[in-house]
Amino acid sequence: MRHIAFACSPWMLLGLAGLAVQGSAHGQTRELATQGELLDRVVAIVNDGVVLNSDLDAQVDIVSQRLRQQKLELPPQNVLRQQVLERLVLQEIQVQRAAHAGVKVPDEMLNAALQDVAKRNGLTLTQLPEALKQQGVDYPEYREEIRREMMLQMLQQRDVLQHISVTPREIDQFLEKQAKAPAENNEYNVSHILIAVGQEASPAQQDAAAKRAQEVYQRAKSGEDFAKLAVAYSNSQTALEGGALGWRKGGELPTFLSDTIARLKPGEVSEPLRTPTGYHIIRLNEIRGGSASAVEDQVHVRHILMKTNELADDATVRGKLAALRERVLKGEDFGAIAQVTSQDPGSAAEGGDLGWSGPGTFAPEFEQAIAPLKDGEISEPFKSQYGWHIAQMLGHRRFDNSDEIKRRKAMEAIRASKADEETELWLRRMRDEAYVEYKS
Repeated sequence: MRHIAFACSPWMLLGLAGLAVQGSAHGQTRELATQGELLDRVVAIVNDGVVLNSDLDAQVDIVSQRLRQQKLELPPQNVLRQQVLERLVLQEIQVQRAAHAGVKVPDEMLNAALQDVAKRNGLTLTQLPEALKQQGVDYPEYREEIRREMMLQMLQQRDVLQHISVTPREIDQFLEKQAKAPAENNEYNVSHILIAVGQEASPAQQDAAAKRAQEVYQRAKSGEDFAKLAVAYSNSQTALEGGALGWRKGGELPTFLSDTIARLKPGEVSEPLRTPTGYHIIRLNEIRGGSASAVEDQVHVRHILMKTNELADDATVRGKLAALRERVLKGEDFGAIAQVTSQDPGSAAEGGDLGWSGPGTFAPEFEQAIAPLKDGEISEPFKSQYGWHIAQMLGHRRFDNSDEIKRRKAMEAIRASKADEETELWLRRMRDEAYVEYKS
């Protein structure tokens, strides 16, 4: 269950433009001006679901508002609507997959995320609804948008991130290349444009994509606004953010970008780079230095993981873990129970032992649950994107081991660098396999 960290979107009160609005648009209809007027219509059929025109209108308005706030020139309306529609189609595909897989966000996890939103805006959770209301945002709809955003990230974690493996040889090669690659502790502000090429693309389609990539590159190289080009032409999930990948440490850059970034100066644009997902055009915006410390506070934890399924819902699994906790409190061995009951393949054989771990090793929900535990204490059952857990704190220590930390950070960086490309491939595969019919 070990993972870099479950990175929820930085939801802010004024950051609604970054969220999908399909869910909030459902159920909303335009007022009836005259009897018999069309209330809404379908703009896309996606497998057994639909995208409504009201969804599309609402999202286009939000994206347009955000682009204006960023002082970016809007592309032609038909181009923007097509980009937004394609994003909504991808979101609908993911929502359907999540529903089929039984991926759910319980209220307690949702409330924790909303409490974090409130805290970062200087509010309490009880003050959040009124603050949103003052901005014209309906709180129940906002809750469901956050729930949906978290659900999609949990789906990505389940289908993509937890299947990314890192071998010792990869770590060795990573450390060997560090001197030639972007500095590990420097941070790079990067934007990119993806001209996608489907896995089943014909030679003619591949040639057309290559030509489009070269045209976009020449326009970016000649000084045309990169963000505007990304909004208009990129097929990446970051297109409507102007292609911005944000600040990344050198070791966290996607693998296919590292060598390219190392050769760029701030403001420069790379030639199109071919990968399995298509052609990437990269712009290095800024570089800033960083620092690293070899000393960190570590914890030694073991846990029992149980997952929900068709026969066991959240309440059932939570009850089972509560019963196991009581058995341990009465004297049974935690490790022996974990070997028999835990559904974490990586630690069950070791009695649930996760070893000594530093900050950022576990998902935020897990770290939050174990943070207050004293040595020997066992948590109440809690849920993360992996399932339900009980965890026992075995010890704390202040640790200084540069080589071990370097290798662990290298492993985390490799996983992060693989995640972008693997996620794009995952989305492309789902899109290619889905039935999508656009309605004029």
